[in-house]
Amino acid sequence: MRPVLLITGASSGIGAAIAALAAARGYDLMLTYNGNASGIEEVARTAGAAGARVVTHKTDVADPAQIDELFLALDAAYGRIDALVNNAGVVDMPAKVTDMTHERLRRMFDINVIGAMLVAKAAVLRMQAQGSGGAIVNISSAAARLGSANQFVDYAASKAAIDIFTKGLAEEVSVDKIRVNSLRPGLIDTGIHAKGGQPDRAQRLAHMVPMQRVGTPEEVADSALFLLSDAASYVTGAFLDVSGGR
Repeated sequence: MRPVLLITGASSGIGAAIAALAAARGYDLMLTYNGNASGIEEVARTAGAAGARVVTHKTDVADPAQIDELFLALDAAYGRIDALVNNAGVVDMPAKVTDMTHERLRRMFDINVIGAMLVAKAAVLRMQAQGSGGAIVNISSAAARLGSANQFVDYAASKAAIDIFTKGLAEEVSVDKIRVNSLRPGLIDTGIHAKGGQPDRAQRLAHMVPMQRVGTPEEVADSALFLLSDAASYVTGAFLDVSGGR
């Protein structure tokens, strides 16, 4: 029986790369998206061609009711969950903290933090009931260490919250054989930079990376699949930087 992996925010970028690699590594998939319907269809086709069963679900993780609907759909489709990659997230336009509004901060934390925590909660409850353990990878960011001054302090703060959530949850559920780890990508060549109004940001800042290049979504996916796998059976509450040394 193929294990079941839920990936939130899987329609492009890192989430899509993780879905493709997970399908090739033997997982069946539950994939969420919000606005990018054509993107999730392409991801599902790719994963399906690799042998995975794929179910997609439109989910805004800022809405607790939609998270409930997601897990009801997962229960109906698979009846279990073995692994979770908490990847759904947003960034905003560059701004200083003094220019940030409550509306901006509310959106950032509703999606990046509260949504991720509620998704993890629902997954953990099912893993505990199954009694066979599981693995969770929360997608954080090197920004959690760097602060992103003058640009994305709110995003960095949301990812720092994800890191400490990872640590606390890992300790709570280790007795249930559920491992929880945080993956912190650095400058990765994805569309998130365009969503933040700087499509060339990764290439423009590549000189700041000790390896002198940006990373790829596939490199992040390799690390995510390691953390989900039995090769990381003694790894929990950890933070893995995929940032080229930055």
